[in-house]
Amino acid sequence: MTALLVGTGLSLWTGLTLLLAELRWFSRPSLVARLGPYVPGGMGVAGSAGLFSVETFRDAVGPAARRLGELFSRLFGVSEELDRKLRRIHSDVDVTEFRVRQVGWSLAALLAGGLSSAALRPSAPVALLFTVGSLLLAFLLVEHQVGSSSTRWKRTVHLELPVVAEQVAMLLAAGYSLAGALDRVARRGQGAVASDLRRVLTRVRQGLSEERALQEWAELADVASVDRFVAVLALNREASDLGRLIAEEARAIRHDVQRELVERLERRGQQVWIPVTVATLLPGVIFIAIPFTRALDGFLGR
Repeated sequence: MTALLVGTGLSLWTGLTLLLAELRWFSRPSLVARLGPYVPGGMGVAGSAGLFSVETFRDAVGPAARRLGELFSRLFGVSEELDRKLRRIHSDVDVTEFRVRQVGWSLAALLAGGLSSAALRPSAPVALLFTVGSLLLAFLLVEHQVGSSSTRWKRTVHLELPVVAEQVAMLLAAGYSLAGALDRVARRGQGAVASDLRRVLTRVRQGLSEERALQEWAELADVASVDRFVAVLALNREASDLGRLIAEEARAIRHDVQRELVERLERRGQQVWIPVTVATLLPGVIFIAIPFTRALDGFLGR
């Protein structure tokens, strides 16, 4: 109980320190922040909140949280890198900030599990399982959220790609260049593919070639239909009828989407029959079992 009170006091002290460090009347600016406006070129430099703030705390625990999060992710079978998934869904959070939040939620769950164990007073194995299980559950829930977001983004890209491919084909047939067609679709679209194309065009403006920028998109998206679409776009300098090739690829992608939809509907239709079959067989088994037991009792002479 004493160890629990000490841990709770330390957590409360850390939280109050971080909270009060954000208040201007409590946090004393550092010497660098006070002298910054008087340094040539220092007027535009934002001053620090103090010697100890949320930013400095994140910088201090960020590397350790990142390594710890990667270790736990590999232990639980998460093979894809977190940076890849965050860039895929266009997240504003980098890997270090995500890991710090993940570790923070895990420690909060650990503290809550410890307090609950102290209040309920179960046996030692149950208390250990409850406390450690809360930590692991919080860690895996946060990891599952970003994984689910990445999966949904990939699915959305796959569903939107036929429409986008048809738009690009029509623009190319109307006389647009490949860069102009992609730029128009990216500016006028609001979906996942349009967001990805805006990033592709940003990479092109940074000096990357169109083929290489599109290849980066295909590698990051990790969708088979995007790979085929990019492979057709790579024929821009070789094919004279690129619009027709893209239109054919759009029809092929649409057929794939329709086939997947039909397969999903058939699986759901089969799943509907499972409770119906169980509900039908259970009364039949009962009605058969009653006369069978009666006949067996008569045969045994009971």
